[in-house]
Amino acid sequence: MVGIIIMIRVDCSFIKRTQDYPCKAMRRQVLLFFLVFFLTSVFGQVSYSIPEEMEKGSLVCNVAQDLGLDIKRLKSGRARVHSGDSAEYIELNRDRGVLLIKERIDRETLCGDTTPCALLLQMILENPMELFRITIEITDINDNAPSFASSEKRFEISESAIIGSKFVLEKAIDADIGTNGLQSYSLNPTNNFALKLENQADGSKKVEMILQKPLDREQDQHILLLLTALDGGQPRMSGTMQITVNVLDANDNAPVFTKPVYKATITENSPAGTSVITVRASDKDGGSNGEISYAISNSKRRLSDLFQIDRKTGEVIVIGQIDYEKTKLFQIDIEATDNGGLSDSSKLIIDVIDVNDNSPVVNMISASGSIPEDSARKTVIALMSVNDPDSENNGKVNCVINENIPFEIKFTSNNFYSLVTDSDLDRERASEYNITVTCSDEGVPSLSSSVTLTLQISDVNDNAPVFERSSYEAYIVENNTPGLSIFTVKATDADWNQNARVSYILEDSSVNGVPVS
Repeated sequence: MVGIIIMIRVDCSFIKRTQDYPCKAMRRQVLLFFLVFFLTSVFGQVSYSIPEEMEKGSLVCNVAQDLGLDIKRLKSGRARVHSGDSAEYIELNRDRGVLLIKERIDRETLCGDTTPCALLLQMILENPMELFRITIEITDINDNAPSFASSEKRFEISESAIIGSKFVLEKAIDADIGTNGLQSYSLNPTNNFALKLENQADGSKKVEMILQKPLDREQDQHILLLLTALDGGQPRMSGTMQITVNVLDANDNAPVFTKPVYKATITENSPAGTSVITVRASDKDGGSNGEISYAISNSKRRLSDLFQIDRKTGEVIVIGQIDYEKTKLFQIDIEATDNGGLSDSSKLIIDVIDVNDNSPVVNMISASGSIPEDSARKTVIALMSVNDPDSENNGKVNCVINENIPFEIKFTSNNFYSLVTDSDLDRERASEYNITVTCSDEGVPSLSSSVTLTLQISDVNDNAPVFERSSYEAYIVENNTPGLSIFTVKATDADWNQNARVSYILEDSSVNGVPVS
């Protein structure tokens, strides 16, 4: 396909506050891409950035101005915003050519930990058909304080615990991201214990309490500490957890895991009760001090709804719904604790294997119900988006249409397809087509979805009337009265309705000097 590509970059540092545009100052970049394919649509793309929690009715942007579109074009083209599977957060005001906040946007609800968080929209115009892509990035504000799942944590620690003994603490959770998210911890007082933080691959911090001064049960039977989690927002927000240490007698050895990191794989949609792996730790102490119990430490994600560990055996099993499309990898912190309160920690990394459990989703973005029979080849009659959330071959999609029709389906970009004419149309041969688009993935077995479009072919006056005979002969006797019928001629026209109505006229109004009509 031959085309012309034009790129325009506009960098706007702010938007002024006025009565008509009461929106917050923001920085945005606008990228316009125009792609002209013969007689097909002009494509453009714009990108914006707005903070979460903007009020309903707030201005997002002047999309008509940024795309170089006239307000009259928005109205005549019946411009509308298509958001696919996304909730209706944004609406288009055709009269002003602007995008407005339709519903309050909570970035944490919309995207969770995913960054960047963006709404992917398409603006559709008709007559001629045009598609514009709109990306709106939702930036985070500091509207969530760090919090702990439990308000209190208790430890039973022997007074004989050695200097350097470590005790795993619960991680805090902060739904915000970046600098607004969880940044640091503090532990007070620090007479006997120090805080150790270790960065992990998922961006969280492993939190441990390290014994730095020997315990004396005769002096302090109970030690009260306060663990504070702080974010980096302005102003800073925090959450706390009370730590109570009960000092016990004699437990010399802490449990030790056989591996610092365990790895396992599991197939998505595995039923509840499926065994993932069994972890093991040993303790050199005897009796009750050598008895070990296992637990999953609270982490950034609420893993306790998905996995469970047997406290005695260390077997990890599935208890919730595992969905590859939501999470491809789990990192679980596991703690082994003996009856003396000493503990060790290990990490379990679980890779989720994708199965082909999603059929392609076909969204008809815009479609023509009728086109004239003299439409040029490559005329666009429909635009659609196709998405399959599965991975690799399970998510690769191919679309076809039914055979022996003068149309073809073409892949444009980013999972968008257009349905175009492939050859000349003739209403006199076919006045209507039922076009079925079938999209199949490459999984085994393959899954597919279909959508059917009914297209009417409107008539143009492309057929001349045709007489039943090329010549006529008639005989009449003399002395007939005026108005006597001599003979009848008949012509037909293959066109339809007004284009098929035939009228007759004589080129000569007399024959051999005798008037006829």
